[in-house]
Amino acid sequence: MPLEQLWAGWRDAYVREAAEAERSPAGGRCVFCAIAESGPPSADNGVVYRGSLAFAVLNAYPYSSGHLLVLPLRHVSGLDELTDDESGELWATSRAAVRAITAAYAPDGLNLGANLGRAAGAGIPLHLHLHVVPRWSGDTNFMTTVAGVRVIPEALAEAWEKLTRSWPRAT
Repeated sequence: MPLEQLWAGWRDAYVREAAEAERSPAGGRCVFCAIAESGPPSADNGVVYRGSLAFAVLNAYPYSSGHLLVLPLRHVSGLDELTDDESGELWATSRAAVRAITAAYAPDGLNLGANLGRAAGAGIPLHLHLHVVPRWSGDTNFMTTVAGVRVIPEALAEAWEKLTRSWPRAT
């Protein structure tokens, strides 16, 4: 049986950047810290929400439309390194992300999780981040199973617009 190939060229840059950042954290710039310092939320930086201790940003390499990352602003790699205030805001921001995704996309379910360390699957293990991923019944199709590729039907700028409009406002 011939091997079919489907090009996913963006993966090469992602793999190289993640590997380089892990090899030289002192000399390299943490991509999440750079995003945290990139200014107010905008479609350009992908930041949907910024609090005083945590923020939510679109995943540049999403598993599905609306895939958010929730992170502490401070560069820490483990949950045990968070202060109580950082932990509280990280989880409050995660709850708000769930509400925003639910309002914007009406998914059938959500995945919420963290990959702590490279061996656990973290692409960027040195800056703690939680994934909030909308899911739909039947959203895993032959492309993922056969070709190892996900088809995302929405541009990141469109996802940013939807999520920003749907983000819960403080009362």
